[in-house]
Amino acid sequence: MSSTAGQVIRCKAAVAWEAGKPLVIEEVEVAPPQVNEVRLKILFTSLCHTDVYFWEAKGQSPLFPRIFGHEASGIVESVGPGVTDLQPGDHVLPVFTGECKECRHCKSEESNMCDLLRINTDRGHMLADGQSRFSIDGKPIHHFLGTSTFSEYTVVHVGCLAKINPAAPLDKVCVLSCGISTGLGATLNVAKPKRGQSVAIFGLGAVGLAAAEGARISGASRIIGVDLNPNRFEEAKKFGVTEFVNPKDYDKPVQQVIADMTDGGVDRSVECTGSIQAMISAFECVHDGWGVAVLVGVPSKDDSFKTHPMNLLNERTLKGTFFGNYKPRSDLPSVVEMYMKKELEVEKFITHYVSFSEINKAFDYMMKGESLRCIISMEG
Repeated sequence: MSSTAGQVIRCKAAVAWEAGKPLVIEEVEVAPPQVNEVRLKILFTSLCHTDVYFWEAKGQSPLFPRIFGHEASGIVESVGPGVTDLQPGDHVLPVFTGECKECRHCKSEESNMCDLLRINTDRGHMLADGQSRFSIDGKPIHHFLGTSTFSEYTVVHVGCLAKINPAAPLDKVCVLSCGISTGLGATLNVAKPKRGQSVAIFGLGAVGLAAAEGARISGASRIIGVDLNPNRFEEAKKFGVTEFVNPKDYDKPVQQVIADMTDGGVDRSVECTGSIQAMISAFECVHDGWGVAVLVGVPSKDDSFKTHPMNLLNERTLKGTFFGNYKPRSDLPSVVEMYMKKELEVEKFITHYVSFSEINKAFDYMMKGESLRCIISMEG
């Protein structure tokens, strides 16, 4: 056991005291892990748009003070009672959703939506006792997504930790614990394009580019990128995108533009924007008879999807996905292996590096649209 096991650890964390205000590096106290919990030392974390969304407190119950962060890599420091499949020194990726391995979803080959540990954006405490493991001067600091990786040490439920190959570089594979796997899995696990088929990707942010990477790995012959921002087109070529469509350039619906380009429609489409109009276009642009559209983006709560039922009756398929249909503990280690075998290229997603003391720069880069992924090194 480590020398700190069972003791409170004092360390630095970037605390969000209120919505939209710069994070403040504070000394926090991190309590030991309880039943089925693991305390880990975070080595690298990256900023995902979900962190920014909840930091801005848009459209949900704000919960502050809070330690954000959910895309990261680290090393197990100590484990709580009941934890048998992880031990101090293991290399892990914390994940915003989980796999208890006991519920109907976890026992089903078709689902990764664990009853116990699926994403909960409102919960600011741990499941074991309803308490936070973080505090400053005795006052609790809320958790985020069960991970809170903007801290040198954090406590996570064992079901939300993927044990990975210790040879994998943690400053690279940290980005696989959220957005990249979501987009990649949407293509590889759900859309499942065959070699030589055509794929349309709606939205060329990090998740959309990961979906394009999945199409590239699958051997798609044409990968059509759809985005309202033409500045993204050049970057997208690195991810296998072969053609680009900016809906603003046409006076007809983008689904019609794509149908005209592809003799009736693409074989597969993946929507990564959260825009209802993009979702409808992504579905209506696939070919009748065999086309499959996959929705990844999260819509606004009052949105509704509308299309003519004949689009379905003409043998188009509409699917949704959560976290690329990957089960965190069972499947993420194999995604890391795809990188280790050089099948999946991760480096091209990483556009910036900053030290922990400069974490607010990562927010600036994302707010300005300058970064895909900014890696935050906890050592600095």
